[in-house]
Amino acid sequence: MKKERHVLVVFPHPDDEAFGVSGTIATHVANGTPVTYACLTLGEMGRNMGNPPFTTREKLPDIRKKELIEAAAAIGIQDLRMLGFRDKTIEFEDDEKLSNLIHSIIEEVHPSLIITFYPGYSVHPDHDATGAAVIRAVQKIPAEQRPKVNCVAFSKNCIEDLGEADIVHDIRAVADKKLAAIMAHRSQTEQMFKDMSERLKNEDPQVLARINYERFWTFTF
Repeated sequence: MKKERHVLVVFPHPDDEAFGVSGTIATHVANGTPVTYACLTLGEMGRNMGNPPFTTREKLPDIRKKELIEAAAAIGIQDLRMLGFRDKTIEFEDDEKLSNLIHSIIEEVHPSLIITFYPGYSVHPDHDATGAAVIRAVQKIPAEQRPKVNCVAFSKNCIEDLGEADIVHDIRAVADKKLAAIMAHRSQTEQMFKDMSERLKNEDPQVLARINYERFWTFTF
């Protein structure tokens, strides 16, 4: 993985970074690349509150904020920005307002690479709306000055429509940091992580593939 000038990650929820891209982020950090993570919401509408529950709906935003800070620290993110939008409402935000905000961050940090969700292929409406806003923001930049945009996609039809992933990162060298990021989001992942840990001990190939390899589709403008 080559060193980038700056990597900007834009996702809507705490824990979006952990499962799909935390190994890639940790590798960029290890290579000396500065990373900015713009997280749009605090995931306050998340269904899980620990297993067994250890918080309440009212306290969940504070819990998820602390978890996000811990996860970002685990993978070495230097610049974490919580943008203050409401969970499960990104698709209803004013398109221009959202894309202008992201464009302002792009202008500030001047990334050579942006990581986000692939619009239309990321299952959750917040995911798709976030990815679409990033694409609109990048389109405001002259073509010859645009950063690369690598997208996460996991809808059932993504390979059928988009083909196999353009980029596959082997992140085994930093898998421990990825697992730490997943564990940090305890309210959402505690029970899942127990099952995952057991399957990792048994060298379950499906779980090993999910942890050790991260896939991206390059968005073509």
